[in-house]
Amino acid sequence: MTTLKIKSLLATVALAASAVASAQTTTLLNVSYDVAREFYKDYNAAFVAHYKKTTGKDIKIDQAHGGSSAQARAVNDGLAADVVTFNTTTDIEFLAGNGVVAKDWAKKFPYDASPTTSTMLFLVRNGNPKKIKDWDDLVKPGVQVIVVNPKTGGNGRYAYLAAWGAVREKGGTDAQAAEFVGKLYKNVPVLAKGGRDATATFLQRNIGDVLITFESEVVSINREFGVGKVEAVYPSVSVTAENPVAVVERTVAKKGTADQAKAYLDYLYSEEGQEIAAKHAIRPRSEAVLKKHADLFKPIKQFTVAKYFGSLGEAQKVHFNDGGQFDKLYTPGAK
Repeated sequence: MTTLKIKSLLATVALAASAVASAQTTTLLNVSYDVAREFYKDYNAAFVAHYKKTTGKDIKIDQAHGGSSAQARAVNDGLAADVVTFNTTTDIEFLAGNGVVAKDWAKKFPYDASPTTSTMLFLVRNGNPKKIKDWDDLVKPGVQVIVVNPKTGGNGRYAYLAAWGAVREKGGTDAQAAEFVGKLYKNVPVLAKGGRDATATFLQRNIGDVLITFESEVVSINREFGVGKVEAVYPSVSVTAENPVAVVERTVAKKGTADQAKAYLDYLYSEEGQEIAAKHAIRPRSEAVLKKHADLFKPIKQFTVAKYFGSLGEAQKVHFNDGGQFDKLYTPGAK
């Protein structure tokens, strides 16, 4: 056999082996929210290495990012996600209601299937000229508050619920909470469409004295715009904003990927998964990892949405749907 024929034969064998290996490599699709893009880029690489080390098998992770609710609709309409990783439970509840994920999805993983969280903080200008320390300071005359419209963004919904719950945590009634939140929104000069729009309004348009936003966004702002331009103020109490995950039963049943999908989400709870979250300013559930990054994540008393609102879904109906509590409290342009 000539050298040329031997090379050709070896190439054919190599190609066939590659095809077999490719056929044996499982591919998972994680459909996620937009600002988690960089986090999952790092997490996926870590999981692929972990999976190879523990099983001896290769796995590939594909990602699809966009607005959380838009992504949920896409999965509902047929996008073949193996897992979903969102920033509001209502988006997974929507899929559960349509039989796309398990009805009891929140019981499938620890912490109600939310491996990471965030919370709502205040961002003030350098030096904190208005001396803002807590929620009560946001309703004082002459204080302008920048916040996302709760009807258009999850950031805004959590800010609203944090303000309402802060009154309840101090022993106030729902009537007193409604009065307080009404006063707060009278100090809002313009409602932002989303988290990044709120940040641009505050930092680039230079409007407002305080921005209410996610803790992870505060850290991102410091990294993007430089430390020293703004200060993060931790109020006495705030809401726990959960980042829920679920296996897409409809897809994994067809593909036979249930075990791999579960392993992928399980690893989010591992020390390495929690460390990667912390690196991206997402609050880990692990007390050990949280303590290790105490310089980044300050201690703050938190309450769950369930404590005062039942669930995000129930809060949506009562507070944010058309004609709900927010519409009764907020009149555009009213002071």
